[in-house]
Amino acid sequence: MADVASARSGRPHHAPDRARPLDALNFLLADVRDGLGPYLAIYLVAVRGPSHGWNEATAGLVMTIAGIAGLLATAPAGILVDRIHAKRALLITAALIVTLASLSLPFVSGFALVTVGQSLAAAAGAVFAPGIAAITLGIVGPKAFAKRVGRNEAFNHAGNAVSAALAGLLAWKFGPVVVFWLMAGLAALSIGAILRVDPAAIDHAAARGCDSDADARPATMRETLRGSPKLAIFAATAFLFHLANAAMLPSVGQLLAKRVGGGEATSLIAACIVGAQLVMVPVAIVVGRNADRWGHKPILLAGFAVLAARGVLYTLSDAPFWLLTIQLLDGIGAGIFGALFPVVVAAIMRGTGRFNAAQGIAATLQGLGGALSTTLAGAIIVWGGYTPAFLVLAGIAGAGLLLYAVAMPETARQER
Repeated sequence: MADVASARSGRPHHAPDRARPLDALNFLLADVRDGLGPYLAIYLVAVRGPSHGWNEATAGLVMTIAGIAGLLATAPAGILVDRIHAKRALLITAALIVTLASLSLPFVSGFALVTVGQSLAAAAGAVFAPGIAAITLGIVGPKAFAKRVGRNEAFNHAGNAVSAALAGLLAWKFGPVVVFWLMAGLAALSIGAILRVDPAAIDHAAARGCDSDADARPATMRETLRGSPKLAIFAATAFLFHLANAAMLPSVGQLLAKRVGGGEATSLIAACIVGAQLVMVPVAIVVGRNADRWGHKPILLAGFAVLAARGVLYTLSDAPFWLLTIQLLDGIGAGIFGALFPVVVAAIMRGTGRFNAAQGIAATLQGLGGALSTTLAGAIIVWGGYTPAFLVLAGIAGAGLLLYAVAMPETARQER
């Protein structure tokens, strides 16, 4: 009972070893949570190619449809996480679906089958973010949440870096298809990490963002939206951030594939990911430790500014070294947004008991931006080339920066 009481008072209610399994969980789920992304684009464009009916536009359409499937599942996933105590079982089920989808891709052909498989994986993956955030909040409590989310993100980015390095090395020798086997293996290993989380360590009331099970019932989507204008503003800025960001790395991958070929492009894009993820590790730690002291708003504005600059800088050269260097900026922009997304939502929804429902709603709009991003960029590339596409994405990031600066209030409880 002392553990539960301390959680509801906002103090970390378990010893650090109770939260330690989250390290392995975030590390192993890193690549699984984000999906195949640029690897899928390279595989479809450079390996299957025009002879099988694939180009930048059709590859972008598959990614968009899968993204829409994922975003349609996101809000229900958040509400489901609020309603159930079997959070570990939910994550295990999702990991199994992603594993099967990844293993099947080299054996299926045709637009319909590829799209169905990736859509199922995306829908299953929608539970990872709210599930991990809820388990984290339920273990450490609200006062330690920002710091612990920073640690989660650091392990997430470290996992992405390691898996991308492995993908690059293996793809160099065996070709791009090896990435699908690697993701399936990581998804399978993540199940063991989920099982290491002690279910008794999770306070399910705290995991919903309320003080006790009687304080608030799990909300519907309509109730959550109606009750928080700040959530609507934040969700709109999340949409713009990912509309600008999601297509940048796949577009870079396609550009590299046209210059150097599929196998080498896979290795180069893996190097891009490794570099950005290594930058994200310290960014996540610094943001998590200082977010409430510095304020959420100035940090997120910096993230938007870096994203806009990245889009412009991509247009200056298509040399692989230059593209690799500019991709490091993703470690700052996306690193900031990833570390602060659940923290800002938790701050907005503090005491309502609707944290995961709100996460799901905001993530739905975020996912919609990401899904539309690849189709938008693919269409612009086919029509006018890579430079106009990157400039449009940079302009969208600038619009997000302006909206956040003008309309979004500070959400941090700043400590002086």
